[in-house]
Amino acid sequence: MATALITGASSGIGAAFAKALAASQTNLVLVARSQDKLDSLAQQLQEQYPIQVEVWVQDLAIPGAATRVFEAVSEKNLAIDLLINNAGFGDYGLFSESSLATQLEMIQVNISALVELTYQFLPQIQQRRGTIINISSIAGFQPLPYMSVYAATKAFVLSFSEALWAENREKGVKIMAVCPGPTKTDFFDRAGFAQLSSATSQNQHSASAEDVVQETLKALQVDTSNVVTGGLRKKIIVNLPRFFPRDMLLKFVEQQFRPSR
Repeated sequence: MATALITGASSGIGAAFAKALAASQTNLVLVARSQDKLDSLAQQLQEQYPIQVEVWVQDLAIPGAATRVFEAVSEKNLAIDLLINNAGFGDYGLFSESSLATQLEMIQVNISALVELTYQFLPQIQQRRGTIINISSIAGFQPLPYMSVYAATKAFVLSFSEALWAENREKGVKIMAVCPGPTKTDFFDRAGFAQLSSATSQNQHSASAEDVVQETLKALQVDTSNVVTGGLRKKIIVNLPRFFPRDMLLKFVEQQFRPSR
C-alpha cells in the first residue's frame, strides 16, 4: 500500500487531499501545526477506511523543521511514495507597511520548507518511482501588488517544480506544480484580504478544495509539469502576460488589488 505525506494537512486543500487519498486506500502522514485538527482528521479517516495514519505536529516556519519531519518519518521506517507540499500562507497590504517577520516567515514556509522536504524525500521517491505535488497558485504567473512576497514565492514554486519535472521525468518520477485560483479555504482570512474572505460573496464563487484535489489527481494521469485548476477562465488569466505589456497588466492588477482606505 502506498504512503503519502501531506503538509498543511489539517484543513483546506491539505485535508481534501487526505480524504481523497484515504478513499483510494493510501496510508497517510499528516503534518500541520494543529494537534487537535490532525488527531480528529486521522481518527475520522482510520474509522472510515482500512489505512494507517501518522500525525506529526510541526510548524514549518521554524528553520530546520522540514528536516525534523524527514527524520521522524525515517525513524518510523516509513517510505513515502507521494509528497504533497501544500503548507503555505499569504499576506495582504503594502509591503512597506507590512511586518518583516511575517514576510520572512512566509518565505520560510512557502519556499524553504518546500525545498527542504523535496530535497530530503526525492531520493526515495526516485527509487519508488513516486510523485511530488507542490502547491503553487495562479499568482505564480503574475506579480501581485499588495501580495508581492506571496506571489513571488509561488512563482518560485512553479519554476522549481517545472525544472525538477524536466530533470526527473525520464526516471519515472512525476513532479507537478498545482496552480489553483481563489479557493474556498481560510487562506484569504489569514492573509487579511477582505475582498475574498470567507464572508464575502466573491468567495462563494471560488472553487472548493475538493474540486482542486480532483483536478490535480486527474492531471497526474498526464505527463505535465503544471496544472491550472478552476476552468478555462483561470487558464486564460495565467496566459495574459504573454500577450500584454507587463507594465500595463501590473497597473491594472494594482487597481484591482488596491486596499480601500
